[in-house]
Amino acid sequence: MASNSTKSFLADAGYGEQELDANSALMELDKGLRSGKLGEQCEAVVRFPRLFQKYPFPILINSAFLKLADVFRVGNNFLRLCVLKVTQQSEKHLEKILNVDEFVKRIFSVIHSNDPVARAITLRMLGSLASIIPERKNAHHSIRQSLDSHDNVEVEAAVFAAANFSAQSKDFAVGICNKISEMIQGLATPVDLKLKLIPILQHMHHDAILASSARQLLQQLVTSYPSTKMVIVSLHTFTLLAASSLVDTPKQIQLLLQYLKNDPRKAVKRLAIQDLKLLANKTPHTWSKENIQALCECALQTPYDSLKLGMLSVLSTLSGTIAIKHYFSIVPGNVSSSPRSSDLVKLAQECCYHNNRGIAAHGVRVLTNITVSCQEKDLLALEQDAVFGLESLLVLCSQDDSPGAQATLKIALNCMVKLAKGRPHLSQTVVETLLTQLHSAQDAARILMCHCLAAIAMQLPVLGDGMLGDLMELYKVIGRSATDKQQELLVSLATVIFVASQKALSVEVKAVIKQQLESVSNGWTVYRIARQASRMGNHDMAKELYQSLLTQVASEHFYFWLNSLKEFSHAEQCLTGLQEENYSSALSCIAESLKFYHKGIASLTAASTPLNPLSFQCEFVKLRIDLLQAFSQLICTCNSLKTSPPPAIATTIAMTLGNDLQRCGRISNQMKQSMEEFRSLASRYGDLYQASFDADSATLRNVELQQQSCLLISHAIEALILDPESASFQEYGSTGTAHADSEYERRMMSVYNHVLEEVESLNRKYTPVSYMHTACLCNAIIALLKVPLSFQRYFFQKLQSTSIKLALSPSPRNPAEPIAVQNNQQLALKVEGVVQHGSKPGLFRKIQSVCLNVSSTLQSKSGQDYKIPIDNMTNEMEQRVEPHNDYFSTQFLLNFAILGTHNITVESSVKDANGIVWKTGPRTTIFVKSLEDPYSQQIRLQQQQAQQPLQQQQQRNAYTRF
Repeated sequence: MASNSTKSFLADAGYGEQELDANSALMELDKGLRSGKLGEQCEAVVRFPRLFQKYPFPILINSAFLKLADVFRVGNNFLRLCVLKVTQQSEKHLEKILNVDEFVKRIFSVIHSNDPVARAITLRMLGSLASIIPERKNAHHSIRQSLDSHDNVEVEAAVFAAANFSAQSKDFAVGICNKISEMIQGLATPVDLKLKLIPILQHMHHDAILASSARQLLQQLVTSYPSTKMVIVSLHTFTLLAASSLVDTPKQIQLLLQYLKNDPRKAVKRLAIQDLKLLANKTPHTWSKENIQALCECALQTPYDSLKLGMLSVLSTLSGTIAIKHYFSIVPGNVSSSPRSSDLVKLAQECCYHNNRGIAAHGVRVLTNITVSCQEKDLLALEQDAVFGLESLLVLCSQDDSPGAQATLKIALNCMVKLAKGRPHLSQTVVETLLTQLHSAQDAARILMCHCLAAIAMQLPVLGDGMLGDLMELYKVIGRSATDKQQELLVSLATVIFVASQKALSVEVKAVIKQQLESVSNGWTVYRIARQASRMGNHDMAKELYQSLLTQVASEHFYFWLNSLKEFSHAEQCLTGLQEENYSSALSCIAESLKFYHKGIASLTAASTPLNPLSFQCEFVKLRIDLLQAFSQLICTCNSLKTSPPPAIATTIAMTLGNDLQRCGRISNQMKQSMEEFRSLASRYGDLYQASFDADSATLRNVELQQQSCLLISHAIEALILDPESASFQEYGSTGTAHADSEYERRMMSVYNHVLEEVESLNRKYTPVSYMHTACLCNAIIALLKVPLSFQRYFFQKLQSTSIKLALSPSPRNPAEPIAVQNNQQLALKVEGVVQHGSKPGLFRKIQSVCLNVSSTLQSKSGQDYKIPIDNMTNEMEQRVEPHNDYFSTQFLLNFAILGTHNITVESSVKDANGIVWKTGPRTTIFVKSLEDPYSQQIRLQQQQAQQPLQQQQQRNAYTRF
């Protein structure tokens, strides 16, 4: 019987089987809380965090926490412990508790219990709630009182609560500081309690006086208690206090360096290194030249590899920041020595060939960072040292497939990419080293080396056709097993081959890749390689691979997705046959491409599901179709100059109308329409850019390049034909100066610059419209289409996921029902929202603030048409709110003076840390019915009744006369 009841409760409370609305889910958990069995009560309590995650709005969270507070008040200690754990797990939802006083009152009642464990759990609960009750004096008093308790469990709980309240409340920190000081210095306090009390001092940073007194106390502790544990805890607390208060950071760096140099204990030295690394990450600008020099001297003198490794990790962190420029800067009045003769460089050169891999890796990283950041001319020897160090580390780590060797290899390869980017003349040497080492390396190392090769080749065109032979030989002998490493290596090496031959893959290369894939690969590997081919513009290869996968998927949605990718690749392949000056074949190529694109968009629409609507993909492809149609229309318009030349009276018509362009005939109006169409497409690409908050930078750059293509053609039409006199080239001149991150971007930039030069040379040279002008426009279109389109990562894969969920109140029970409001009152519309993230929040960009736009429109009028001021007819408001713990709320006052049904639309957009606005949505709509207020209605009825006798009297008089 017991097992049946347990099973039914689990079935009711589980969320996996059926979706419950918020109230039903809360009621099910409440049923568990009221159960007489302890097990069911505990199970109900621990399910609350999942409920909060699923329905993260205040109205539910407030009710749920009040129920938990009741359980805490009347339950046993085990239930209290479960409630405590739930509260700590749901920390970011605490500020959504609306009845904070009632909630704290129920929790606080347990502090007066005779059971010290119950009091201890209550103290920990209060400490966990410090963010919402930082200034509650009764909580402060209870913590101070419990610090004097004779029960160790209660004292430890009081220490935990004191630390949390000190971090939140300045008043509490000021009040407790002296108490903590007395306890630490008191002889009666046990040493282990002192070690727990000292870390509270890290929160004494609310003002300069408090921070100074905490520092003095810590200074006394370090000198008065020289035992290892006390020194380690005091020094670490010292560092955290300095990092928070900022003013004392330079002093703390000197203190840590002093302990590192003079204290003989290895544990203290390790702690000093750990804290120095923390300060190097947080405040590298506070490190002086003398600090770095002292650290270098310590590293040169120490005989212990573990300590040398720690010091080098601090130096390698500093070498990638502004501190390295301070170190090599020339001080006025002093003769600066060359970077090559400094202790830092000597240390790095000495460590590059160390038998410890970690030390060698940090030595190489320091050398690389110095080489990249210092721009002196006499760094040739230093560059060679960096390259030789990287080569030796590469040879050492590529033969070993242990995790430590792989981590070291990653550091070395990152340094290679950085060196190739910062010193482009070294890239050829680096690439040749990698290609040579690829043949003898382990598979795990080969994968990483291929990633490095692709990263370098994407930035700089260093992989020539001469190197393709080596890569193909390696591809043939890559292995005959279908292990995960081999599959990963197939993808990585294929990516390098695609990058090396981005113009077009030869028949032999395609045959080798396909043969290898048929023999050892699985379907997922083939798909990944096809995806890379689409990214690199090798659409013929991608089409064949997608075709081979069509029959290997189990879901029809996957089938339609692969079919759409195959059609898009086929469509782009059709454009590779374009030739300059051959405009009729260009039209047929575009028409053929559009045919496959229309097939593909139909498949793509069929592949979308409510959970995965593929909105970015659909919009991107629709824009591509419209762009190709616009290009086709423009070529036809240019051809119409030959097929339909201007009539003989065109000059007379132009003089009569005062428009010189009319002498060109109908082509002038067609060109104007084309220009508007390209501007409209550019605007739509801009909207797609703004809607893609979660896209990676390469995808956004790709969308931006498509937008620039539209603007370029519209500018060319204006500059050549419509308005040659006022066309300006200054704003377009800087496009070629930006650093290109991919071969696709480089080629597009090259086309832009070439087209602009052609347009500028023709501009004002010939009067429009001549065959020279139309040929220039057609050649520009063909040049743009000859660059194979790159389908970037976001088209296939979403690494970051961010969405906003809005809740409006008041809200109707039924979405179709309107909310009733009197026309002489204002509606207070409360908008609450929750920001929801995927597995990698903030990977590319984070939400700084949310912009909420509320607008209302009148749908249907009711009653008489009164004269209402214009201001009262519409509502248009915007507010900007910053989410805290992914939650935000604000209110709007809306006026509905006109009787009738109004449609209220709330639309959200977000602003990132760089100030860029993204139109992420969502868009929510509710209906409001504006009703006449009773007083006005009564007056109107009285007026109508008063008018009726007059009308009847007039009618009687008329009858009498008749």
